[in-house]
Amino acid sequence: MRLIVLVLCLVCFYGQASEKDKVSAVIDSLHRYASEAKFDSYFKLYASEAIFIGTDASETWTLEEFKNYAKPVFDRGSGWTYKSRDRHIYFSPNQDVAWFDELLDNASLGLTRGTGVLVKTEAGWKVTQYHLTIPIPNDIADSVAEQIKAYNGMH
Repeated sequence: MRLIVLVLCLVCFYGQASEKDKVSAVIDSLHRYASEAKFDSYFKLYASEAIFIGTDASETWTLEEFKNYAKPVFDRGSGWTYKSRDRHIYFSPNQDVAWFDELLDNASLGLTRGTGVLVKTEAGWKVTQYHLTIPIPNDIADSVAEQIKAYNGMH
């Protein structure tokens, strides 16, 4: 009986690890295709209803709006490069939704954070939401908040 339980536990563990590997591969590809400015490959990783939330408060884009933003950048061949430093992936109980958070390094912004949601489809895992932020150390948060308020005319 113990052997059966052990085998079932191992099957469950490896099933989850396999899905975690698949989700991680999608996120890795997202970063790689953005860095290589591969527009079609990059956007094939997104679900049709995807939302991209950028670092600016005005940047909550549908997939089409995000494509319109990215197309001229990718056409120049530059894209954007983010290297994952630390990633965590989580799953819904039925394993058809995954969400993640990761710390990223970027040459111009420094340390950033990417978070997102993926859904499992017949075509594989697709990004349905991606959110890029700049984590602000607590020690300077008040100063940054004051700068944002001043920028937005809240003083």
